[in-house]
Amino acid sequence: VQLQASGGGLVQAGGSLRLSCAASGGTFSTYPMGWFRQAPGKEREFVAAIRWSGSTTYYADSLKGRFTISRDNTKNTLYLQMHSLKPEDTAIYYCALLRHYNDNSPSTVGSWGQGTQVTVSS
Repeated sequence: VQLQASGGGLVQAGGSLRLSCAASGGTFSTYPMGWFRQAPGKEREFVAAIRWSGSTTYYADSLKGRFTISRDNTKNTLYLQMHSLKPEDTAIYYCALLRHYNDNSPSTVGSWGQGTQVTVSS
């Protein structure tokens, strides 16, 4: 499965963005999916995950309530809605195909999309 993320940009603190990740070349609807991010000088970290059906999701504790992951299997697309953005949310955001829904380690991700830059100004 090939993944293409989009939707990043420059936004002021308190603003919102929606990231999209278009999948092609495979059976997107059968895989759990996730979002990760990597800030300058930091390791890549887990953001959110969603089951193949979209029925359940979970988030990094620090992001609960501000970010929402969703998917549309009819469009082979994964989303990340981000609200109340903070400067510390500035990072490159990556979508990823997970090997297992409960495995959110970047080291075991099945497939990465290219990242999309999110910059939050103060």
